[in-house]
Amino acid sequence: MEILTVNIINQSAFPLPQYATEGSSGMDLRANIENEIVLQPLERTLVPTGLFIELPVGYEAQIRPRSGLAIKQGLTCLNTPGTIDADYRGEIKVILVNLSNENQRITPGDRIAQMVIQNIVQVKWHLAETLNETVRGAGGFGHTGKQ
Repeated sequence: MEILTVNIINQSAFPLPQYATEGSSGMDLRANIENEIVLQPLERTLVPTGLFIELPVGYEAQIRPRSGLAIKQGLTCLNTPGTIDADYRGEIKVILVNLSNENQRITPGDRIAQMVIQNIVQVKWHLAETLNETVRGAGGFGHTGKQ
């Protein structure tokens, strides 16, 4: 497994993101807020983390929902996965939405999302007249059925 060293500034009162287990892919991000946020059903908000990172070129950070929040409270991230590019130096913020039928509370320090660091590959397009044939072809949007 590759270990990547990344510069980080933590302007929050909370610990740095960390992996919960040896096999974890994502690190939890915490809400860096002074007061509780109450999200009504279908309401969305931008939650700051107080974190600023300096990713090397060739990497991105993906912001993803936490499964426990999604199933237990109906809270998830919009724009998922959110992408933090290597040249972004602003604060990491998370777009949360309440998909439940009840108000949901976010308190200071709550773990609101997870961040996964990924290698990226940029492409160079080659303009073609045709594409190779496959069994699937142009089939999409449920063409293989439900069963």
